[in-house]
Amino acid sequence: SVETSDFDLSADQIDYNSDTHWAYARGHVHLEHFVTGDKLDADHAEYNLKTEDGKFYAVDGTSPAKILTSPGILTTTSPFYFQAQWAERIKDRYILHQGFVTDCKLPKPWWTFEAPVFDIIPGDRAISRHTIFRLRHIPIFYLPIFYRPLGKNPRQSGFLTPNIGHSSLYGFIAGAGYYWAINRSYDTTAIGQYYSDRGPALRYNLRGKPNDVTDFNFNLYGVHDSGITLGNTLYKEGGTEFELTAKTEIWGFRGMLDYNYLTSYVYREAFSYAFTSPIWSQNNSLGFLQRHFKDDVYTFNVAMDRQQNFEAITYPYQKNLTTGAITTQQANEVIIQRLPSLEFSGRDQQITDGSLPIWFSFGSSASLLNRSEPTAETSGSPGQIFQTGNTARIDIAPHVMTEFNFKGFSLIPAITLGATDYSSSYSTNNTVFAAGGSCGDPTCPVTTEALGRGNVFRRDADFTLDLRLPALERVYNPPKWLHLGGKIKHVIEAEATYEFLTGINNFQRIIHFDATDILSNTNQITYSIVNRLYKKDKNGNVSEVVSWRLAQARYFDPTFGGAVTPNQGSCAYNSAGIALVNPTCQRVVVLATEELTPYTFLDGPRSISPIVSSLVVNPYPFFGFEYRADYDPLRHKIIDHVFSGTARHGKYAGSVSETAVTTNPILIPQQNQISFSGAYGSSNRRGWNVAGGMFFDALAGKRLFDYAQMSYNTDCCGFSFELRNFNLGIRQDNQYLFSFSVANIGTFGSLQKQARIF
Repeated sequence: SVETSDFDLSADQIDYNSDTHWAYARGHVHLEHFVTGDKLDADHAEYNLKTEDGKFYAVDGTSPAKILTSPGILTTTSPFYFQAQWAERIKDRYILHQGFVTDCKLPKPWWTFEAPVFDIIPGDRAISRHTIFRLRHIPIFYLPIFYRPLGKNPRQSGFLTPNIGHSSLYGFIAGAGYYWAINRSYDTTAIGQYYSDRGPALRYNLRGKPNDVTDFNFNLYGVHDSGITLGNTLYKEGGTEFELTAKTEIWGFRGMLDYNYLTSYVYREAFSYAFTSPIWSQNNSLGFLQRHFKDDVYTFNVAMDRQQNFEAITYPYQKNLTTGAITTQQANEVIIQRLPSLEFSGRDQQITDGSLPIWFSFGSSASLLNRSEPTAETSGSPGQIFQTGNTARIDIAPHVMTEFNFKGFSLIPAITLGATDYSSSYSTNNTVFAAGGSCGDPTCPVTTEALGRGNVFRRDADFTLDLRLPALERVYNPPKWLHLGGKIKHVIEAEATYEFLTGINNFQRIIHFDATDILSNTNQITYSIVNRLYKKDKNGNVSEVVSWRLAQARYFDPTFGGAVTPNQGSCAYNSAGIALVNPTCQRVVVLATEELTPYTFLDGPRSISPIVSSLVVNPYPFFGFEYRADYDPLRHKIIDHVFSGTARHGKYAGSVSETAVTTNPILIPQQNQISFSGAYGSSNRRGWNVAGGMFFDALAGKRLFDYAQMSYNTDCCGFSFELRNFNLGIRQDNQYLFSFSVANIGTFGSLQKQARIF
């Protein structure tokens, strides 16, 4: 045995020439390098102790594993194995001749890469040419060049493994790609796919980090659709979508950008990959520069945003196969833009102290806005588009507050004086609902809109009085069978807020762009009570087990200063609480109600709001659920509720959720959607792992989407198969997806990692 500070060489017999520094080893030769961690065994070898060069025969060895931590990548802690007929060591390199490499445990590896020559630098990389990938000794594919990272920086340019699959809508799917590590700061990936029934597709990604405070990510997906024939018409549903996200710091500003582009909603519906995309009918973009001044007391923003809401599916290309006529449908969408908005605000500053402390804050903005929308709801191309043009809006809102405290009671009076100037407004803004129309919606709203001349100036005064009662507490000893620890604390919190806002007498003339524009007069009191349960574990850590909040508002001005038309009254309802659509119905959205619940409920004058209940239960780390509901005392029923629950125990996991809306369909379309999911295993667990889920529309009585995935992981690779079914509008599609994962290397196949459960 010969040992130095860098390596250890041992064998049954070693002959050493001190003049040439060559050692000749025979029988159970073992070489280990302490710095790189590589180990090598051979039948016999010749090795230079000075230059660390040599030759080894009948070789096998290991190099420490490089574990990739990217989401969706199968990992293993097994070392990198290699075998060869003979090997050369030149400095820190091994040249393997007629051998193979693998991450699988020997002597029966699941997979191997075989090649005439491997060039390996332990802790850095392995390269081979004319490589054959074998799975259980069966040749699967040939690689002209194979590169395997073994070091801290695994990025290296090269071709990506191919992907295959099948879809009842697209036909057979085949594709391949290339990854280019441009330099340390930039890389890009391009993946081309071909759908046998629809045409070529491209996925492209470009990432960069030019400096310590700047990075960006660009993703593009496009399909050149050959079209689908329905009846006597050819419909082309292809298009392009991309997203650009970026952040930076410049001139003391912090900048953020999230820009999204979509050619048409039908493209997203037809070609999006995941279930959440085709049901998302919005396409929003936002960018801003923000700077704080004077220890974050003041904030200045330059913001731009674009909100695009699709009302219906329209086709940008239709061809009559008999006449050859080509038609294009106009997009049915609502677009709201701020280009740009300058915002300056100051947070609360105490300007007086003593027995009457006073805090002052303010908000202000100057914006250029525009809005376009269809004037009538249709199931296809809109008949008429109303456009506001560019509207300038200047808004100023100083805010003053004080606080009184007495034996746990807290009283906080505050007043806000608002002033808003608009360069344009409505001269006419009226919506009529008619039952039984042909728009695809039983309410069929038709809006009459026209712009007036001249500026509109809105001023308001908003007084609030917030009362918070002292919390009531009591400590209990919970039953042992609940396993909640030794002590439970029950806390009850109650508060009430009175608000009187006046001065807004032109609500119907204001064009709605954002929350600033739905401000209305109100005279109301909002009261709430919260019950909380806390537990303490044996280590003294406190966690909230239950939180249940109930809130309601009482409106002393049922018309909100005329925002709700007083003469029309409310919609008529039958004995089941279902609205009977008629021209007297209204749909009004004001800020006072939106701050209570996101589900709008104003279809006419009313003096009391629904009771808003929010229950969150998390008694154990492996189980929890939430239930949120709005109960309308005027309709004597729950008008909307959302439930979600999750549970996980060991290798088992499950979830269930439901969203149901039964309010007036003029306010919100009625719905009842239920989802279930379950799983056994995890992404890196050896053996069989299964998962499945379903989204069900209870009103329509049909499945919207379901999936089932099965995977099997060995010590060094994994196999996954997934079956999906889409039943969403025009999307009727069955997909059969497969992927094969090689631990610490990557995955190939049509089952993309961002859509995998395992």
